[in-house]
Amino acid sequence: MPVESIPGRGATRNAVPTRFNLPERLVEGDWLDEVEALDGVSQRRTTVTVERPKSILTRNRSPDIGFDRSINPYRGCEHGCIYCFARPTHAYHDLSPGVDFESRLFVKPDAAKLLHAALSRPGYDVAPIALGTNTDPYQPIEGRYRITRSIIELLTETGHPFTITTKSNRVLRDLDLIAPAAHRGLAAIALSVTSLDPSISRTLEPRAPAGARRIDAIRQLNDAGVPTLLAVAPIIPQVTDHELERIVAAGAAAGARAGFYLPVRLPHEVAPLFRAWLDEHYPDRAAKVMATIKSMRGGKDNDPNFFTRMQGEGPWADLLRTRFAAAVRKSGLGTTRLTLRRDLFRPPEGRQMRLL
Repeated sequence: MPVESIPGRGATRNAVPTRFNLPERLVEGDWLDEVEALDGVSQRRTTVTVERPKSILTRNRSPDIGFDRSINPYRGCEHGCIYCFARPTHAYHDLSPGVDFESRLFVKPDAAKLLHAALSRPGYDVAPIALGTNTDPYQPIEGRYRITRSIIELLTETGHPFTITTKSNRVLRDLDLIAPAAHRGLAAIALSVTSLDPSISRTLEPRAPAGARRIDAIRQLNDAGVPTLLAVAPIIPQVTDHELERIVAAGAAAGARAGFYLPVRLPHEVAPLFRAWLDEHYPDRAAKVMATIKSMRGGKDNDPNFFTRMQGEGPWADLLRTRFAAAVRKSGLGTTRLTLRRDLFRPPEGRQMRLL
């Protein structure tokens, strides 16, 4: 059964996925998580499962993405952002892209060892490794598991270029590693800022740090000499788009080197979850929001095609493009893509990491 209005969670539903013809599952060992509290609200504890993959580098050939390899230390994300395009990945495991995605997490503690093996292979071709392309590498459980930090330790030890995309100021914890790497031309960070309004963020991305903290993280990274980009992503029409100019100005004032934006994407199970969220939190404009999104997506909830999926099309997409360009010019924010060095890489020494 769907789970309705769980405080502190992003999704208002937890329906079992049917895209892969999986059967309805019964709640057994985790029944305690479903027991109603005294106030009648279902409780949902966060659980963590250790995952032991055989490899850690994910390759892609997408022509509209600026990297060809990435690492995601975690599956699922406790930030609970309702718009997260990674939610459908939980359906592969017979788990709901709804509340399960943000409460049933998977960790990969052997990530650094697997990366060590990948970097040690003869003929390995060096290119920046992107962290945080699917789920956030600095979500709350990173404080306990420190998997992202172990990966960065190996990358800095071997002189390997890397990028990090996050919506968390927790990235500052690893500034002792990131700053020296950035000074060598090996690292760049992208901070995603969706809204600077706490009343919006409270339901849109309930367990992610506030937008103001992310802007401050840009400032601290910039002060430490780390090239940092501002990502105004995603932009949700009639919900966050009115903040576009304000966010760009704040990011530029904090020292962001460049910036980009992305309209909201609603692949697979994200669309019904997002519709349910709108019905609960923005019933006065839910139909208008979806109509605008469809106008950018060829009349559909989502456009999966290369290039247009990232920018949208039609009058509303054109308006967004014009507004962002004007905001960039006014604030002095750049749009130049950063280039990281590849010539400093040296394969790991020996069979085991020195840092482990």
